[in-house]
Amino acid sequence: MPYDRTVSVQAPFDQVQQDVRRALADQGFGVLTEIDVRATLKTKLGQDMEPYLILGACNPPLAHQALETDRSIGLLLPCNVAVRADGDRVIVQAVDPGTMVTLTGLDAMAPVAEEATRRLDAALASLKATGHEDLDRRT
Repeated sequence: MPYDRTVSVQAPFDQVQQDVRRALADQGFGVLTEIDVRATLKTKLGQDMEPYLILGACNPPLAHQALETDRSIGLLLPCNVAVRADGDRVIVQAVDPGTMVTLTGLDAMAPVAEEATRRLDAALASLKATGHEDLDRRT
């Protein structure tokens, strides 16, 4: 089951992560949490890895709708967006909101998931529109 929405970008990591934040904001998402995986693994385990951020993005009206449908949906919120270096490219992946419908089995969650998907896809597509590339869905 595919669970991500992915775009591959050829640009510097710092530029891409700033572009991602801007693109999310343009679609009504705020970044509530940020995990610098690289720094955390270096500090806690002494391990080196490529730049890797996990952004916890939230669109308050959509989160409210989802929570009104199923209070347990908080387990799947906020929408995680991973930004990670991959050689000379940066991979940007957003969790596919359709997983909320699949995992909960609640048809009432479908409209929320569809709107969240539309907005996340628009954010990812805007990265492509600014000279970046390759919007695709993959696991």
